[in-house]
Amino acid sequence: MKTSGVGHGTGKIILMGEHAVVYGEPAIAFPFRGVGVTATFNTCNQNQITSSHYSGLLANAPEPLQMIQQLTQRLCQEFQQGAFHLIIESTVPSARGMGSSAAVATAITRAFFDWIDVELSDEKLLAYVNFSESIAHGNPSGIDAATTSGSQPVYFEKGKAFEAFPLNIDAYLLVADTGILGRTREAVAAVAQLRKTQPEPTNRFIHHLGTLSHLAKEAIIHNQPQALGDYMSLAQHDLRALTVSNERLDTLIQLALDNDALGAKLTGGGRGGCFIVLCRDYQNAQHIQTQLKDAGVTETWMQGLGVYENV
Repeated sequence: MKTSGVGHGTGKIILMGEHAVVYGEPAIAFPFRGVGVTATFNTCNQNQITSSHYSGLLANAPEPLQMIQQLTQRLCQEFQQGAFHLIIESTVPSARGMGSSAAVATAITRAFFDWIDVELSDEKLLAYVNFSESIAHGNPSGIDAATTSGSQPVYFEKGKAFEAFPLNIDAYLLVADTGILGRTREAVAAVAQLRKTQPEPTNRFIHHLGTLSHLAKEAIIHNQPQALGDYMSLAQHDLRALTVSNERLDTLIQLALDNDALGAKLTGGGRGGCFIVLCRDYQNAQHIQTQLKDAGVTETWMQGLGVYENV
């Protein structure tokens, strides 16, 4: 066994299908390397953790870090490993729908296996991350675990196996934070209420969001960035009709479109949180990024896609 091990996990973005996925429609999510987590295990004489949330003995860590306690305990028991000092460095913002907890679990699991110098299969990694996510979220869909531990977009439909497919779209994705915490639980409840009071139009919007997810997948596979942008903007229209957008999101998304974005929409639970903008090239992305910052957006992240992925 080595004296130290390092592992990484990426953030994730829901590209299409949020809220509709709850009702059996497909969604698309993919790893977002604009943010990520690095975990490091060092051999030590007692279990310690250093992180932005808490530093000290792992046994005394606050309740939100329970998933880390239980994941590391399971790993150490299964492989009969001794004490460690775990260091976690993260640029994934919390409560923004970017898969923070799953990215942490991915980085920890990879770092642990690097530390003990044992090969880690994709299946084992996913199993450990799902175990950790079940502690953090109770009954997660598994989409965060699949995307933060993978390298390709995931097409997800409730009750069906995840389908990975290549990210073949020549564009840039800009992710921007409204500065307002997302209110996922409230937004989900609002959609459920709409289905009771206005079932016909609500179900029509939900089904259309699912259709747009399918079309977006085809646009990505066939490298049609303008079509993908159009589908994103249509999805935002549906999400606004379902009351999960808000004035701040609407204003900033329109600003991006007014500055030649291919498309834009909220991502995740909505009513705050983040939104995503599809840009034709790096210059376009930079220009929109500047316009958004001038409008008060404090945090933005960028990722090249397709041929721009490794630029």
